[in-house]
Amino acid sequence: MPHELARHSLVSLLKKTGVDKEVIEYIVYGTVIQEVKTSNIGREAALSAGFSNHTPAHTVTMACISSNQAMTTGIGLIATGTYDVVVAGGVEFMSDVPIRHSRKMRSLMLKANKAKTPMAKLSLLSTLRPGHLIPELPAVAEFSSGETMGHSADRLSAAFNVSRKEQDDYALRSHTMAKTAQQKGYLTDLVPFKVSGVDKVVSEDNGIRVSTPESLAKLRPAFVKPHGTITAANASFLTDGASACLITTEAKAKELGLKPKAYLRDFLYVSQDPVDQLLLGPAYGIPKVLKKANLKLNDIDTWEIHEAFAGQIIANLKAMDSDWFCKTYMGLSEKVGTPDLAKWNNWGGSLSIGHPFAATGVRLCMHTANRLVRENGQIGLVAACAAGGQGVAMILERHPDATAD
Repeated sequence: MPHELARHSLVSLLKKTGVDKEVIEYIVYGTVIQEVKTSNIGREAALSAGFSNHTPAHTVTMACISSNQAMTTGIGLIATGTYDVVVAGGVEFMSDVPIRHSRKMRSLMLKANKAKTPMAKLSLLSTLRPGHLIPELPAVAEFSSGETMGHSADRLSAAFNVSRKEQDDYALRSHTMAKTAQQKGYLTDLVPFKVSGVDKVVSEDNGIRVSTPESLAKLRPAFVKPHGTITAANASFLTDGASACLITTEAKAKELGLKPKAYLRDFLYVSQDPVDQLLLGPAYGIPKVLKKANLKLNDIDTWEIHEAFAGQIIANLKAMDSDWFCKTYMGLSEKVGTPDLAKWNNWGGSLSIGHPFAATGVRLCMHTANRLVRENGQIGLVAACAAGGQGVAMILERHPDATAD
């Protein structure tokens, strides 16, 4: 179950940091597809990981930026002086999503549960029809629009004239970058698991697949007319995953003998039209967080942007480099410009590493912290889109004592 996967991330974090469980004062976890038996997955994961009964925990959900929300919620608790040490993370268990009975069947079952006599129960049973047995699957479409994210990505790509080749080339870049980083031993914050029976065994099996332009061009579109440029290769794949990070003040970190990796200097959330601008969170969030932090594009040493779809990434880049879009929709006096792509997702991204919805935000921040050390940078920017037309942008700064894992 999801809380068991989250338990692994919590236990691994404790081993990695050497922090005693009793030091952790609060836990915040994100999740998107809720397991009904463990609705407060943060609490259940903490208990199964051996944390004290007296360690409070709660669960947040904000689609693909749920663990970003968990982190910033933790920061808020620290900033108000409520706690000093918080663990934040996220988990998604796509292999076993909850499937429920239809509404008619649920209603019938609830009535049967209240029926007082066998005859009353039989009377209700006589109303059962084949249609009652059709299950309800978790929604893969936007609730407000009824459109799947893939279709939205196709329309967005078409709106910004993003070609199929541009998308395939970007996807190939993501996989190539991830493979190189993996071979160099840089992906130290990622621990792949393969489930075999009841045993969970560390495995090198993952989603990194370096292909060729010719092979990618042969793949059929996943979402057909009128656009049809999104394929299995240029879209992020769904996977199981859990993440966890330790957040505290600098003074408390030193008191605990920890070497901090990075400061989280600034952040904000954005939201826009969930129909036509569903995946443009980074384009809206990046200029706002840069202005808030008094920074410019060329001040950023590492970019870590969630890759929902290759077309979504390229559309966001084109939006930021468009005078018309920036003036019309963002109210800016001129275009934002194009980030330095030599500093962009240099260890791959969600297209190649995978996208367990609620776990991705922590992964983006940890890659940023580790890349700042490896690449001798100072300032990193994290951004992501999310269902509902929302997004996040965060500024991280390398800590002077930070070292690479």
